Amino acid sequence: IAYQINDADDFTGTTPDSGEDFEGETPGEEAYPANNEIWYTNGSTTEATTPYKTDVFGANIVSNTYDATKECWVIKFDGEVTEIGEYAFYSRSSLISLTIPNSVTSIATYAFSSCTSMTNINIPNNVTNIGDDAFHACISLTSLTISNSITNIGERAFQFCESLKWITIPGSVTEIKERAFCECSSLESVTLPHGISIIGEYAFSDCNSLKHITIANSVTHIETGAFSYCTALESITIPNSIISMGAFIFKMCSSLKEVFCKPTLPPAGGTDSFDYNDSNLIIYVPISSVDAYKTAACWNEYANKIVGYDF
Repeated sequence: IAYQINDADDFTGTTPDSGEDFEGETPGEEAYPANNEIWYTNGSTTEATTPYKTDVFGANIVSNTYDATKECWVIKFDGEVTEIGEYAFYSRSSLISLTIPNSVTSIATYAFSSCTSMTNINIPNNVTNIGDDAFHACISLTSLTISNSITNIGERAFQFCESLKWITIPGSVTEIKERAFCECSSLESVTLPHGISIIGEYAFSDCNSLKHITIANSVTHIETGAFSYCTALESITIPNSIISMGAFIFKMCSSLKEVFCKPTLPPAGGTDSFDYNDSNLIIYVPISSVDAYKTAACWNEYANKIVGYDF
């Protein structure tokens, strides 16, 4: 959540013009919790949501009360909140939104897993790690912006986030790990920016609304089943940075008609990378490499679909 301060009396200390420190935010700016607070909403003003585990924040909980001015619940701690630890809010199905203070640097394994009503979470710029299964089965989460401070997105981090429609992934992330966005059935478009080198096994498998995927020219490996069962995907460009492709990458991508494969040397391939029974599939490769592709292991299965293209 974000709330605005409309009265200068709502913050303490000297004004921003003095250049001195003050608590809170200037009027009109988005407000973030103090470093010893977490803000959340749960659709109620009388019944608090208690964390699944209370000893995983780097500080102890002092209170958990509703603040009518902020229109949200405020969990106060006896010191800075430095992490959202393992299972912190696991299966807290009443949570709708949550704002984390800037002091947090890590969101650990299963931290928000199965928070089935959560539609929005604000991840501050200092977070560097999103652990395995951190948002697994957050089925109501609709959108997410991951800041440039993030360097790790764990395995299955967003698996079964079936309402997630878009995701912004920063170039600070070097690997999309196994099943990270698997079965995000509403996901329509993904851009993988320069900096990512590996798309892990089944990373986007069963994203059956995915129509557009942009793969940066820094990606060198696409692993087994990465885009399998993406039944809405119609076209894909494989950049010339790709060295290897695993098995079943585009298995059961029933709408896939065009593959633009830019590497001059055929990437080391896996079996059944494409649905070779699809008579409408065309694989475009560099004109000078047509024969190499048609005879290369695992590419030769699709020899009758390989066509030269002037990239």
